[in-house]
Amino acid sequence: MQAPVVVMNTQTGERQTGRKAQLSNITAAKTVADVIRSCLGPKAMLKMLLDPMGGIVLTNDGHAILREIEVAHPAAKSMIELSRTQDEEVGDGTTTVIILAGEILAQALPQLERNIHPVVIISAFKRALSDALAIIEEVSLPVDINDDKAMYSIISSSIGTKFVSRWSELMCSLALKAVRTVSLEAGGGKREVDLKRYARVEKIPGGEIEESRVLDGVMLNKDITHPKMRRRIENPRIVLLDCPLEYKKGESQTNIEITKEDDWNRILQIEEEQVKRMTDAILALKPDLVITEKGVSDLAQHFLMKANITALRRVRKTDNNRIARATGATIVNRVDDIQESDVGTNCGLFEIEKIGDEYFTFITKCREPKACTILLRGPSKDILNEIERNLQDAMFVARNVIFHPRLSPGGGATEMAVSVRLAQMAKGIEGVQQWPYKAVADAMEVIPRTLIQNAGGSPVRVLTQLRAKHAEGAHTWGLDGDKGALVDMKEYGVWEPEAVKSQSIKTAIESACLLLRVDDICAAKSAKQAGGNMGGGAEE
Repeated sequence: MQAPVVVMNTQTGERQTGRKAQLSNITAAKTVADVIRSCLGPKAMLKMLLDPMGGIVLTNDGHAILREIEVAHPAAKSMIELSRTQDEEVGDGTTTVIILAGEILAQALPQLERNIHPVVIISAFKRALSDALAIIEEVSLPVDINDDKAMYSIISSSIGTKFVSRWSELMCSLALKAVRTVSLEAGGGKREVDLKRYARVEKIPGGEIEESRVLDGVMLNKDITHPKMRRRIENPRIVLLDCPLEYKKGESQTNIEITKEDDWNRILQIEEEQVKRMTDAILALKPDLVITEKGVSDLAQHFLMKANITALRRVRKTDNNRIARATGATIVNRVDDIQESDVGTNCGLFEIEKIGDEYFTFITKCREPKACTILLRGPSKDILNEIERNLQDAMFVARNVIFHPRLSPGGGATEMAVSVRLAQMAKGIEGVQQWPYKAVADAMEVIPRTLIQNAGGSPVRVLTQLRAKHAEGAHTWGLDGDKGALVDMKEYGVWEPEAVKSQSIKTAIESACLLLRVDDICAAKSAKQAGGNMGGGAEE
């Protein structure tokens, strides 16, 4: 066992400057990269994370791991921020970006020892970045986003390294269907794909993973408010409300002084009349289903049930927005303002099903829903959480390809192509910048090398063969992550969105430049010290 690197959780108050600060940052970045290095590729190992409450998370998703672990070193924190940026921007390649950034910083260390100024190193890195992006563009191919087979192969290469790779076909179809459902023409030739708001993942433990499906509508964890209301309605007319169907209470505390008994009866009567007026305004539109984000009083339930109308109450705002988008209804804030145009009529079926011990409302068979719910089934909560994380990656990949329909070869082929070409270009660079420029080329090899190591292969021999292939111009050759052997990605069918590749390299090099620019690490004063100093100044 090698000695532990105590960089993660030490918070020494001493100030670090110059070379010492740079070495400290590089060591921290390498340590973070080493934590998740074994999580790359189809033969990735899992990490078991224990939280303070005693819960566990089992995953090989780089972002999920880094989000859970606790670090104190500022450079390590900034590395973890990288994976979050990558996840929000393109949704995939979170492990790759950390390993790349760690390796680029590790390669910068010999340059610093040669007494090359950090500014010179950074300028060479920036030059290498612009060349690398041009090389990625060159080795990438355009793709037809309407070709299901091509889309499936892209998505399966993203989740082939994850836990759900056994159900690759199912996950691909779920992700692609969900992304196509919520995809919208936003005008000006642009597309809008809002997965966060309109593609909700609902996890129900129990059943088999094969039972997971994308609903052409919305599912809620709700039951009807009154047992006599209808539980199944075909082609319902739906009214969505954002107001309570109860008598209006005073805005703040209200005191009423009553002297006669008749007055008390009159107050109750006014409340009843108010609820009756509200329900009458709804009944005028003859809806079959009323859904509100607020409460529904017993009296209002009675009136609605008499009119054979089903009601759901206290629905989440996000769910109500999805129902509005799926059914074509408009959410109304005042019952008096409801018009015929606000009623949703795009829904084909409303029904309530019991799954396990709970009741679920299904609003499905919508025509052009533009919002959907992905229903995941599985044996346990932990497995469902991991499937959800993997499905989110798959949906992001499909979304990226719709936005940037270009593909780069996977399996470390793109990184190797960049590495070989940059090494050739480095020979034409004069002066001291040649060394850091070549360091980026060497750092790019870390991805194919890690893939071979995780597959249990011999990195030196296979890397040499791969380098020779790329030097001959065969830039689609990469690694079979299962066996650690060379394969042609064109035949093997592993492709990744160009957006993910270019974003990974951009983020990795930019962050390496940022950390190299740091030449002083000092703790800011605590509030106590600051207060003490201020007091001292006042006394003087």
